[in-house]
Amino acid sequence: MHLLFATSIVPDGALASGYEIANAAIIDALRRAGVRVTVIGFIWPGKVPSDPQNTIVLDAVEVRTESASPLQKLVWLGKAVLSGLTFASVKLRVVPDAQVCAAIERTGPFDGYVLNSVQFAGAFEKVLTDRPFVFVAHNVEHRSAEENAAAATSALQRWMFRREARLLKVMEERLCGAARFVFTLAEEDRSALGVASDRRSAVLPLVTRAQAPVARKVPRAIDCDAALIGTWTWQPNRIGLDWFLTKVVPHLKPDFRVRIAGNMPSGVTSAHPGVSFVGRVPDAQAFVRGAAVIPLISTAGSGVQLKTIETFELGLPSVATSRSLRGIGYRPDNCVVTDDPIAFAAALQAAAANVRDVDGSAFHRRQLKALDTAVGLGLEKLGAVRQEVAA
Repeated sequence: MHLLFATSIVPDGALASGYEIANAAIIDALRRAGVRVTVIGFIWPGKVPSDPQNTIVLDAVEVRTESASPLQKLVWLGKAVLSGLTFASVKLRVVPDAQVCAAIERTGPFDGYVLNSVQFAGAFEKVLTDRPFVFVAHNVEHRSAEENAAAATSALQRWMFRREARLLKVMEERLCGAARFVFTLAEEDRSALGVASDRRSAVLPLVTRAQAPVARKVPRAIDCDAALIGTWTWQPNRIGLDWFLTKVVPHLKPDFRVRIAGNMPSGVTSAHPGVSFVGRVPDAQAFVRGAAVIPLISTAGSGVQLKTIETFELGLPSVATSRSLRGIGYRPDNCVVTDDPIAFAAALQAAAANVRDVDGSAFHRRQLKALDTAVGLGLEKLGAVRQEVAA
């Protein structure tokens, strides 16, 4: 079977975000199942695809809202309003449908599409739904947009997010209805998208690496009490960070050291003397391994939290909100779960005072096996379609 994996940004090997880590895990699972996968989409400026022989690059694009100029944001907004597309999808409309069609034709015969998330599919929906497809819903995007609207600080932001929510709800319903099978990254997302039946969907339990981390025989070198890393400019992450800084951090002792890495939006500060914002770090895994405990602080959004999966794979102690565990069926015994800020702070301090790592390889193996089983269910649906067409 030959499938085109249609995605906003093609893999370049960097795995700089949870979205890219998830994509790599899904593509690897498809290939383990014997599928020939050709990836089609855009690429970040200055990057090259990690698998050029099996990648179609439509163009280089810079679509990160946080780094765009005010004029560029206004241009995107105007195009979105005029076209009726979402803000996220219109940013990808830098090439016409005809160019996408021509690129697809050059790949030769193929059996169907894997439409990876709603942004790229929404930008080129007419092109990408002319053959059987499975749809990968990384999140329930309209729910995330509704939460973003509720947390917005300006009337314009609230209007934009509410508009996105309305359009995304219709688009997700259309894609889920037309798909041969739907993959979600969390169990609750199946019901939220109206595809809870096992005949219609399955959850993809993800991993953050192809091989399980090797258990280390020597103790970790710990240089801070807690560490967080993420793309904080993404609104659901920002909501969680704001909760942590305003609700949890004030209950931490003054000498409790928290390091926060990643791209930080303007205006994020903390009066706590132990909190430091360190920006980009060269090695994300080394950064989190240097902390006594990992706070898992999601309070909004849908889908799965890749940082939770990575923490469990590495066997690191953690304190998690209940939202941080969505899409994950197994919790190691060195993870404390609480949504109460005072209890969260107390659990962080207790874990940092008595560091207890576990072997995360069993969690990784369990996730990988379940991922391969779920992918097989979707491929059976596409395979059945192919047999019907051949008959």
